[in-house]
Amino acid sequence: MQNMNDLRALLERIDHKGYPAYKDTKGEYNFGSYILDIEHVQGDPFASPSNIKLIVGSKYAGIPSELYDEPHRRIASQDYLLRQFGARASKFSFQAKGSGKSGLIGISRCGQEVLDRSACQIDSKNGDVIIRLEVGFPANGRTINSRELIKILFDMLPRIVNDTLIYKNINAAEIKRCAELADNQTHIRNELKKRGLAAFVANNAVLPRESGISGRPMKTAVPFRAPQSMEVEILLPHGGPIKGMGIPKGVTLIVGGGYHGKSTLLKALEMGIYNHIEGDGREYVITDDAAVKIRAEDGRSIKQADISMFIRNLPNKLDTTSFYTQDASGSTSQAANVVEAVEAGASALLIDEDTSATNFMIRDELMQRVIKREQEPIIPYIDRIRELYENFGLSTILVAGSSGAYFDKSDKIIQMECYKAYDITEQAKAEAVKYSNHNGNNEELNKCEPAQRPTFMRKISPYKEWQDDRVKIKINGRDTILINKDAVDTRYVEQLADSEQLRTIGYMLRCLNDRFFNSKLTLTETIEALWREIDKKGFSAVCEGRIIPGNLAMPRKQELYACVNRCRQIKL
Repeated sequence: MQNMNDLRALLERIDHKGYPAYKDTKGEYNFGSYILDIEHVQGDPFASPSNIKLIVGSKYAGIPSELYDEPHRRIASQDYLLRQFGARASKFSFQAKGSGKSGLIGISRCGQEVLDRSACQIDSKNGDVIIRLEVGFPANGRTINSRELIKILFDMLPRIVNDTLIYKNINAAEIKRCAELADNQTHIRNELKKRGLAAFVANNAVLPRESGISGRPMKTAVPFRAPQSMEVEILLPHGGPIKGMGIPKGVTLIVGGGYHGKSTLLKALEMGIYNHIEGDGREYVITDDAAVKIRAEDGRSIKQADISMFIRNLPNKLDTTSFYTQDASGSTSQAANVVEAVEAGASALLIDEDTSATNFMIRDELMQRVIKREQEPIIPYIDRIRELYENFGLSTILVAGSSGAYFDKSDKIIQMECYKAYDITEQAKAEAVKYSNHNGNNEELNKCEPAQRPTFMRKISPYKEWQDDRVKIKINGRDTILINKDAVDTRYVEQLADSEQLRTIGYMLRCLNDRFFNSKLTLTETIEALWREIDKKGFSAVCEGRIIPGNLAMPRKQELYACVNRCRQIKL
């Protein structure tokens, strides 16, 4: 390994040369308190910036082991350091001048969720801190301006590292508070399982967001308050007891007038699978981390899905036990989304009637009289909702505002009125008894109830167009993964919190295709095998033999399943 003086001498030697001479800087350099690793050098000042890795040894970083001895504490501490590093780096970015991206100092921007990101990692074995960032190597035109790069590497970066990654120089109380918040959130997740709850919403939580394009809390929002009959108390490891609404496993219905907060509550529950930062308002909105949001998705591809529990006897004689289409309807797509979520290990389904196919959710009594049972291939969700829970252990949290048909199927009914929650279970069920509502086809359906959760035995084959070292992965926000020229539409995979999770899924798909798809393992066996490697190796499991970029964030396996199922090129 060379030292910092070697790098300075090299930069002075190549000053004013053509831009390709920057390639000579690639390698590791000892800067005393940290190692600077130039992993990739951009081709010209207008190309994607150069990749740099900083490794701050535990001797210099001095992060106490109690801040990373548990996975949730490590991720929370990494998140804190990354936010501090990013805020400081933004003040220096583009202070070094030049053409194109010259002078850029870029690193991941964190949202409201606390995610495991490749941009900042604490080695759980030795306490080393690893930072991955991008730097635009300065040039005038395409002529090297190494004096400006010397400013970045020898002045700006050392100051940023010293101010944000050295424990004695950071706010110890703040990072400790982040770790303790993660302790509390993890404790509540564990309590959900012990108490038979699907979710918990703390009193005084702020659920509405600032706007449709902002994740920050709305300043004028009405704080949440649990109905007394659903209020539970949890003793936290730090800070004493906390009270809030406990949503039990089973079937929960959220009702109310338009604009009264039904979908806002569901959206908070949808993102409650992640921990949130202090001040977000949803720090203590905690949902079982295997809950999956379900919706209709017209036009998606479906490959060999067994949707027969919802769709049968199609007029074109298609086999619904191994259903295939490149252009699904609303009802078939939602049916596939449900059974694929079961395959992915979902514990609960979150559904909003506004984004559901009406004929998949309900058939009213009059329609059943006019269109006879044998004429309708769809078994609506209302006829399966109890079975999904009682036989498969799959809970449902459903937002409904236009039909009371689900009243007698629900265990709990919550009314939202002016963003306030009320338990109206007894009242709603009493009204349901008086009203001759949806009868369903229960007698017939009960005869064909399976004894266990349905599982697919779908074999998976490699896609030859992806078996190449030159495979390129691009993303478009959270909407699309582009692998070479093959697009995977992820617009309706709604629990992706960050575009970096989608980029990681792109790497996962390439890794699966290279090493795991072989037509011998099922899809479930394949993804579980990859996940075991990820548990051991982290991001390096999906970047084996390649540079780990600094713009990856770990998704759940449920979102990986969703993307595999939406990839038109993969054969199942």
